[in-house]
Amino acid sequence: MGLLKPVKDLDRLRQIVVVLMRHGFGEVVQRAGLGSLVRPSTNPGPEASGQASARGTRLRLVLQDLGPSFVKLGQILSTRPDVIPEDIVSELKKLQDNVPAVDFAELKPLVEAELGAPIEEVFAEFDPKCIASASVGQVHRAMLVPSPLEEPGDNAREQAEPAAPIKVAVKIQRPGIQSIVERDLDLLHWLARAVERSIPESRMYSPMKLVEEFDRAIRAELDFTLEADNADRFTANFADNPRVKFPKIYRQASARRVITMEFLEGKKVYAAVNDGFSGEEIARLALNTVMQQIFEDGFFHADPHPGNVLIGGTPGAPVLGMVDLGLVGRLTPRLRDRMVDLMVGCARKDARAIADALYAMGKPTRRVDREAFETEVAVLSERYLGKQLQDLDFSQMVRDLAYGARKYGIEIPADFLMMGKAMMTVEGVGKEIYPQLDIMEEVSPYFLDLVKQRYSPERLGAELLQTALRLSSTAGDMPVQAAEVLEDLRAGRVQIMTRDLALAAAMERRGHRLLQGLVTASGVLASALLVGLDHFFMGVGLFGATMAWSTSYSAYLWWLGRRSQD
Repeated sequence: MGLLKPVKDLDRLRQIVVVLMRHGFGEVVQRAGLGSLVRPSTNPGPEASGQASARGTRLRLVLQDLGPSFVKLGQILSTRPDVIPEDIVSELKKLQDNVPAVDFAELKPLVEAELGAPIEEVFAEFDPKCIASASVGQVHRAMLVPSPLEEPGDNAREQAEPAAPIKVAVKIQRPGIQSIVERDLDLLHWLARAVERSIPESRMYSPMKLVEEFDRAIRAELDFTLEADNADRFTANFADNPRVKFPKIYRQASARRVITMEFLEGKKVYAAVNDGFSGEEIARLALNTVMQQIFEDGFFHADPHPGNVLIGGTPGAPVLGMVDLGLVGRLTPRLRDRMVDLMVGCARKDARAIADALYAMGKPTRRVDREAFETEVAVLSERYLGKQLQDLDFSQMVRDLAYGARKYGIEIPADFLMMGKAMMTVEGVGKEIYPQLDIMEEVSPYFLDLVKQRYSPERLGAELLQTALRLSSTAGDMPVQAAEVLEDLRAGRVQIMTRDLALAAAMERRGHRLLQGLVTASGVLASALLVGLDHFFMGVGLFGATMAWSTSYSAYLWWLGRRSQD
């Protein structure tokens, strides 16, 4: 029970424990030292007693039962196939935000507080009926009153007439979700520490790092101003492509917990195909949209599942609309260069080059056995390197290689794994509506452009110039630094010092003991000289005062010595 003292919300922790036990995770509860939170007679539930369901299914049910924060956690974990086993990842992908809508009467005060004005002043119409509901927020239709900067007229007559209201979608954050997430994050951090401490084999999954990653993601999603920034950036990146649409953000009616955006007309992917849209057109358009985001822009929608995609336009010329832009990924130029190395290694069927690319891309968390790692990569690559491009499953390859790297202590950047997950999602849906979809055929032009850019004379020249500038700067400083060193040598100011840390610590301990002994001995000697004298100073006996001082100071020196050993 001592472990439970820092927990702020024991009732919520007890609820988590009960749900875990109900779905067959009683052993985890006991080993984490949480069994004392529930009565021994607690019914573990049919799944726990019979272990009838697979672990992935049971974990998904746990997260669903625990509510919005845990559903979001599962969705984030589903993007980490390098850490989470495949059977669990496949189940976590099924998690959906099936959350009942909040009555608009509860939302209205929040909207007015965020926008700083009554709803009637901001919106000409506002539909209280929710059209979409998720764990963080829900969406309503509305008609926005244009600001003076919106829809400017072409002449004085048009400017004199009021502009027509604009059809918008208003996403409103659920009341109290911030405090719910904060509470659950506190418990998740505590649980991750408890599990890592008491269940050593769990450390291979890095529970604490996974919770930290989730913490960053969910906090970003709770700030709608970040989603508005993402929408503006996507719109700018696709400004020249009329076949791809992102909602325009109306800043005058947006805030941290309310975001007002253009209402995109369109159908869900499967409904569009059923209504006569070409599955091939939609699949190619979606895949090329994500490829541009990843390979050209380095800024991509990290959750492009069918619920976040709308198909507009006509069956002959479909328009792809993407919404829910809170979760995004970023690929730096350096990371994209490592991807080029990875793909070149694949094209050359060179397992060692693939291993080198993964090593350069990742971050070693311990000493890496390079020979064993290269052997692992060679084994993993056999299933891909001998295949034709059209038969190569790129997203599966990314997942398997990332898992192999993790196994040998190389932590692959989360954004790279999010990229793999985004590609797997688009590829999976694309092949459902168009089974002949060849992802490598679509990826090849973007990949070849990256190769051309990397080895273009302009870039090579720029890199050479940058290297030369660095070398010249260093070379320019060297004579001055060398002169300073020579002057110090001439003047005898150069000293070479070595330090044995173990020896230094031992000498420090011996010094403390010697000083403690001297102080104690001097105190005893002084007390012996004064014992025969009946001297007092301000009413205090000199003998007693001397003994008290020497004893206290010796104790203080002993404490210093103990602290230095710790």
